[in-house]
Amino acid sequence: MAVKATGIEIIGVGKYLPEMVATNEDFTKIVETSDEWITQRTGIKTRHITNGEPTYYLGAQAAKAALEDAGIEAKDIDLIVVTTCTPDFYTPSTSCLVQREIGAFGSMAIDINCACTGFDYGLDMVRRYLLAEDGVDTVLLIASEELSKFTDYGDRASCILFGDGSAAFVIRRKKDTLWSSYLGADGSGAGFLVARALKSENVFRKSEEDFDMGMPETKEHLLYQDGKEVYKFATKTLAAAVQKACEKAGITPDELAAIVPHQANVRIIETAAKNLGVSMDKMVVYIDRYGNTSSASIPIAFCDAVAGGRIKKGDKVCFVGFGGGLTYAAVIFEY
Repeated sequence: MAVKATGIEIIGVGKYLPEMVATNEDFTKIVETSDEWITQRTGIKTRHITNGEPTYYLGAQAAKAALEDAGIEAKDIDLIVVTTCTPDFYTPSTSCLVQREIGAFGSMAIDINCACTGFDYGLDMVRRYLLAEDGVDTVLLIASEELSKFTDYGDRASCILFGDGSAAFVIRRKKDTLWSSYLGADGSGAGFLVARALKSENVFRKSEEDFDMGMPETKEHLLYQDGKEVYKFATKTLAAAVQKACEKAGITPDELAAIVPHQANVRIIETAAKNLGVSMDKMVVYIDRYGNTSSASIPIAFCDAVAGGRIKKGDKVCFVGFGGGLTYAAVIFEY
């Protein structure tokens, strides 16, 4: 029997994708690959790429669309949470820049980085703020990612995967509804998905030895991925996270109207469906349009599913993801 709790109500959604689109054929001009090879192995046909638009701008446009969909103004927002692993600055935060752009002055503003699992973690964090009932009643949760910033376009195995995009939800608390979350991490796999930030250098440094961080060598800030290890982790954890979240919610995967997985690779999604014993029809998949947009992939897919009538009000929905860290998460709610 489904367990009722104080959960969330999504009152508005919005997305934003850069206008520029890179097709599989475009990638054949920069690396040795083909449309057939990319499609068969990943399910990706196109991905949106920025033409100079910064990460915060993408997020702000999605936020404006979500506010319009919710029928509220920016001044009504109490908390802005932005999930991103590609910020434009170390400081100010992306959330503060989004706040500036939409005019939500006075709200709290927080960035979180859980890589591709960020939106699930963000939903769980938002729900906990709302649960406190201490001045936070309306939250703007945004995922904004510009993976083209650190994609290694000389690496034929990984550069074909990534795209840019953003999505936003306006969220309020809802009592006596379905809610469950199952989140975790395995830091022993930290070296399987890596993009380096600033090095430990300063004018007072005397040591010439590099500190052993137990991480692989990377090309400056460019993304390194051990595809085989990430694939193994993903196929193991996606189904397990959904199952654990369902157990906490008192339901079975069959009772879910839709599962929205992180859009990394269609083969991973197919394996997760098989391991859960559910049809691919239950999986919401738009990877062919957008590629992997990290934490933005789940909410972008949700926006498309809602717009297309695939997900309707009252449906039991599960978001499930995995990402760098390594992190994993599943959340279940009633839309």
